[in-house]
Amino acid sequence: MNKPLRRIAIFCGLLVLALLVRDNYLQYVKADSLRTDPLNRRVSIERYAAPRGDIIVDGNPVTGSVEVKHGDFKYKRTYKNGPMWAPVTGFSSQAFGGTQLENLDDGILTGNDDRLFFRNTLDMITGKPKQGGNVVTTLNGAAQKAAYNGLKAVGGKGAVAALDPATGKILALASYPSYDPSSFAGNTDDDAKARNKLLKENNPADPMLNRALRETYPPGSTFKVVTAAAALENGLYTSPDQRTNSPLPYIMPGTTTPLPNEGNLPCKDAPMRVALQYSCNTVFGKIGADLGNAKMLAEAKKFGFDAQQFTPVRSNASVFSDNMNASQTALSSIGQYNTAATPLQMAMVASAVANDGKLMKPYMVDELEASNLDPVEKTKPQEMSRPLSPQNAQMLQSMMETVVEKGTGTNARIPNVKVGGKTGTAQHGVANSANPYAWFISYAKLPDGSSPVAVAVVVEDEHANRDDISGGGLAAPIAKSVMEAVINSKK
Repeated sequence: MNKPLRRIAIFCGLLVLALLVRDNYLQYVKADSLRTDPLNRRVSIERYAAPRGDIIVDGNPVTGSVEVKHGDFKYKRTYKNGPMWAPVTGFSSQAFGGTQLENLDDGILTGNDDRLFFRNTLDMITGKPKQGGNVVTTLNGAAQKAAYNGLKAVGGKGAVAALDPATGKILALASYPSYDPSSFAGNTDDDAKARNKLLKENNPADPMLNRALRETYPPGSTFKVVTAAAALENGLYTSPDQRTNSPLPYIMPGTTTPLPNEGNLPCKDAPMRVALQYSCNTVFGKIGADLGNAKMLAEAKKFGFDAQQFTPVRSNASVFSDNMNASQTALSSIGQYNTAATPLQMAMVASAVANDGKLMKPYMVDELEASNLDPVEKTKPQEMSRPLSPQNAQMLQSMMETVVEKGTGTNARIPNVKVGGKTGTAQHGVANSANPYAWFISYAKLPDGSSPVAVAVVVEDEHANRDDISGGGLAAPIAKSVMEAVINSKK
């Protein structure tokens, strides 16, 4: 072969080799990214060619699918009582993708998860159409309804989180105001307009914000439960009824500023039981300052502060600051200054106390199922930390029960049930100029000693009379209704 022909042959061989390399690169290296590329319309068409699996509560679906009469996408998502369940389900939209469980468990719901390979292969052999699997939640329908309706009745803004202390199962997760994910599940101009109306820039109420997980509020006096735990765990005081070293007035360290109480309360040298009953700022502020920033921070972290939680939906990290001086630590120890918490976080605090000091990791997905209801994955309860010894937890329980029996939390009392709780009225706005947040955290104990539920409620009512806002008045009745719903579902 002469030299020019040989050169042409080599060049053609290199072209064929480059083509083979490119073909293999596209098929094996880039295949997954091309398959999931949002510009690949075939993928989207295939995605909506069959009904999605369902999100299940109490054995019943709170989602569905409906056939679309126009366009390439055959099915779109529907929701039953969408605003109530939106903080749990999130949304699935042909135009805007998905959030929360709809997004995190999308592979199961669409049937594309690798764990469904055998099921899908069997269906293909038998000629059955491809089907999505189900996401079985831990939620309690009655508790969720009580939480959402309670917030709606009060109005304003707010959230509720409820847990099973023994397992960490999330029983209720409500946010108000809310939105209906069905309103923009499609891919039309009407869907786009409906979603646009819900965005914060167009709706100051921000109904798409999941306040139970994604909003951090100053917890106010509910944080005094964490401060009391720190005092017991560090041996500063060894009994709820031991008199504390708490002068009145109490001048914050390094300042000339007294830390005020809310009224003429019996707070001078008050035992922690009395101080929690009357919500004495002076007692718990001084406890925080006496313990110091490092010990308070360590205890707060044991309860879950300063770390995001994944339920599997992400929850914002609650905050207890480091590198604070004594007076800043005093303010932070009564839930002011930089301290901020999600409702889920404060439900975790109540849960750990109710569970004799053991904090279980919160979760809202009990099981993932294939389309034939075969289990794909089961969530096992997992211990997260031990903020309190059993002995100290039981002492703190007795203190919180005093709050409900004859303190600021009497609106949460339930006949024949021991209820422990703590109210909070947290500062809001520059120089506390806005209406405060009303908080209540609590747990219920049945006669057999079990504790089926712990709850946190926060309410922000911008239109209420400022003097009428209190955790005991606005938030405690909602917590009571949630606890009763869980207790009644156990009967």
